[in-house]
Amino acid sequence: MYRQHLLSTSAALALLAATSSATAIDSATLVTSSLSPACLAYRIVGVCYWLRCTPYGCQVKTSVKVRHYVPDAVVSSYADTGANPWREVALLSPANPSAQGGGDSTTNQAHENALLTFKNADVIGHPGALIFSRFASQFGYSCAGAGSPLMPYLLSTFDSLAWRHNLPEMLYPEALTPGRREVGSMASGDLWGTVYPRGGFVQQPDDHKAAAVIAQRAGDVVTRRGQPHLYQALLTKAKPGYWPAGELREGDAQSGQWQPLQPELSMSCAVFPHAGALPQAEVGAYAWALWRPYSCCKQQGQLFLGSTDGSD
Repeated sequence: MYRQHLLSTSAALALLAATSSATAIDSATLVTSSLSPACLAYRIVGVCYWLRCTPYGCQVKTSVKVRHYVPDAVVSSYADTGANPWREVALLSPANPSAQGGGDSTTNQAHENALLTFKNADVIGHPGALIFSRFASQFGYSCAGAGSPLMPYLLSTFDSLAWRHNLPEMLYPEALTPGRREVGSMASGDLWGTVYPRGGFVQQPDDHKAAAVIAQRAGDVVTRRGQPHLYQALLTKAKPGYWPAGELREGDAQSGQWQPLQPELSMSCAVFPHAGALPQAEVGAYAWALWRPYSCCKQQGQLFLGSTDGSD
């Protein structure tokens, strides 16, 4: 019965991916897209130890330690201000006196191949948290993520000083030193762009790659505290038996992965850069779900004694 359920779910998700809109995506589609076993990557990694005491004495109890990814947020990267491809939240990022327009420096000449492209970016809590929690629980005990559904963590139109003027980002050592904090690398021939300065401008002729670099920058900001941006940190605190995701790092799947949502929905996750087709959005609007890894175990006593992992 369980296998039958998974097969029917997989068939429904395949149909969903095939029928996704080319220009916009809605919350219902996003909720369903979170039901991805591939992105979840659920596995048992160890054992937790608890001290449980009753009036009759104390004893050590154990529980399984699991690790899986959680879709914390939807990260949109788009050219036209106010045109977030997630239609229900587009009104959260309207044009304002300090954030007008968008796009790139192209003059639409065929010979151009090194455009300075601009993208807005929004990081908003994934709307599928409740459905995802039920889905993940089918595999066993599940961990909570840091994201709250529909919570804005970064809206670049309200972060104009940093996002449009690169202040003070352009003065950081990472922005001034070639080869530091890059998405891909020049040596391997797959350089998509640099993480710093973490603003909306990127030198990249491929629109999909440019949008991905902008999404990586937005994810970099919100998964750290005390950054010179107007944002809310997408982080939560560790507690006994719970190990939350930390800082996102480019190219590091152990810190987070990306699920393509727009312009084409995929039910798999990867890091930037990656091989394969890179569909181009008709209006320069892209969206990804940011999946981040969490570990946890069920509380079986009053005092957490520690845990051991399978590799220990």
